[in-house]
Amino acid sequence: MSSDTGGGENGTEFEPYRRELLVHCYRMLGSVQDAEDVVQETLVAAWRGFDGFEGRAAVRSWLYRIATNRCLNALRARSRRPLEPYPDALLEAVPDLAAGPAARYDARESVELAFIAALQHLPPRQRAALVLADVLGYRTAEIAELLDTGEGSVKGALQRSRAALRARLPAADRVPRPDSAGERALVGRFADAVERGDVAAMVALLTGDAVVTMPPEPLVVRGHDEITAFLQQREELRGTPLRVVPTRANAQPAFACYLPDAQGVAWPRGLFVLALEGDAIAAITWFFDTAVFRHFELPAKLPAP
Repeated sequence: MSSDTGGGENGTEFEPYRRELLVHCYRMLGSVQDAEDVVQETLVAAWRGFDGFEGRAAVRSWLYRIATNRCLNALRARSRRPLEPYPDALLEAVPDLAAGPAARYDARESVELAFIAALQHLPPRQRAALVLADVLGYRTAEIAELLDTGEGSVKGALQRSRAALRARLPAADRVPRPDSAGERALVGRFADAVERGDVAAMVALLTGDAVVTMPPEPLVVRGHDEITAFLQQREELRGTPLRVVPTRANAQPAFACYLPDAQGVAWPRGLFVLALEGDAIAAITWFFDTAVFRHFELPAKLPAP
């Protein structure tokens, strides 16, 4: 981990860490909005407690300690928001040095929706230990200090959380390079099919065991036959195809969906994120909470064509 230290009297020295702390808190909480709240609490607490800090450790490690424990408090005390997508625009300024050499997951893997969703099933302290060790690269002794516990407890938490995560994460497979020609072509064909309302064309772009989920609903639709029936029903209920605006979330291609009214003006309907596998789409995660649109700086409506 980086050992940079710093000081100051107005809290501005903490601002360079805001975005990486936001990603960290998102991994812990699964919600961008909850993560924003906790990061703000963290920076306020750091500013108020800086006189007692005295540079005994790296500023980054000190901030991660505050942020992690604030996340644990939030998980115990607050009603949880459902899983939310994370805008790629907020990932762009996060430095690579946030992760240590011992990290098991790279920056892209550690924000993908499947990984974030799997984390949310872990008990809070196991989740914290795994993120600190396998995403950020902290050593066991450092994690024990950050969580105010013993090394044996951390080792046990890591063993259990790694086994649980392996059981939930899909097997790794070849994925097109982000924003590559292959990815753009596949995603473009899918977007065209959505805007035509062509269910058969959509399903033709999916892997045989593709899955559609709609958090926070427990619904899971799997395989071509089930997905075809599901998408066809959605098209019939809407009565008109969606319009889409491309974006990116969790280091994956995504679309904001808008539903046209009788005058042709299209209004926010939801956001879906695609997980790619080879030259096909392996998963579609469909979010209906349009409150996340503000994080993506998406338009409030689309004018009639």
